[in-house]
Amino acid sequence: METRAVMRYARITPRKARRVINLIRGKKAGEAMVALKFMPYRGARFVQKLLKSAMANAEQKEVAVPEDMRIVRAYVDEGPMMKRLFPRAMGRANIIKKKTCHITIVLKEEEGE
Repeated sequence: METRAVMRYARITPRKARRVINLIRGKKAGEAMVALKFMPYRGARFVQKLLKSAMANAEQKEVAVPEDMRIVRAYVDEGPMMKRLFPRAMGRANIIKKKTCHITIVLKEEEGE
């Protein structure tokens, strides 16, 4: 049985979130939680919060022990971009793009158990 959690409009660039997601994909949820706790990246906090939510969803469904479930799918999609103007010299302006992303984690119980 699968359980999933989605974080939408996370205020982090997709590239930075993917760096963290790629490190935990395929691991058991308990192992990934420990790894995320000690990662120095800012994106690890977003992913850790989402993984905790996915584990809570599994606990509510009463499918299996959430710590033993494996992360089968984890991906990051681009969200909308907030555009802000930054004033420059001689009446010009630069555009600052504040990127967002949608992070999805899918947990599945092990088949051998």
